[in-house]
Amino acid sequence: MHVRKPTIGLAAVLTVTFSLMGGQAVAAPSTTTPSEVADSAVAARVFTYDASGSAEFKSAVDRGAAIWNESVDAVELRPVATGQRANIRVLADNGWPRALPTTLGNGTVYIGRQAVDQGYNTIRISSHELGHILGLPDRKPGPCSSLMSGSTAGTACTNPYPDTEEKAEVEDNFSSALAGTGGAARSGVVIVD
Repeated sequence: MHVRKPTIGLAAVLTVTFSLMGGQAVAAPSTTTPSEVADSAVAARVFTYDASGSAEFKSAVDRGAAIWNESVDAVELRPVATGQRANIRVLADNGWPRALPTTLGNGTVYIGRQAVDQGYNTIRISSHELGHILGLPDRKPGPCSSLMSGSTAGTACTNPYPDTEEKAEVEDNFSSALAGTGGAARSGVVIVD
């Protein structure tokens, strides 16, 4: 599990808090290491998702997003606030699960009832399809330990977690995007499964 550490700005927040409370604030010496400063310089990119159209799969979508948040540091998926436009729309339909990435971290996910009716795990489907939005391709055939193996792992596979290579690829996709060297986004391509 990844835990994001607030490393910069704590002394400033405390200073403002104490001054607002009428007390005297004294800045504490910095205990931030150079590596922590570097880590915080590449903060997680936040992308919002709208699961209001995901019908009976809303809790599976929320869990799939939480799994990505636990698994990687470079990106964070949050439910969209009322009145805002989401980066990712999640819809339920009667077809096969699929994703339509537009740019890295943006697109539409369909949680298809056809796969659910065949016995595939809804949380695995959600996590898998969100993986496409984060730049991952299908890896077929593949074992259950690979999230992106999709349906080839069979209906008995309920693993919704990305493996080590998949996590590293997402981290790299977003590090590359932040550095301006691109990222693995396949715009306009429907990825089925």
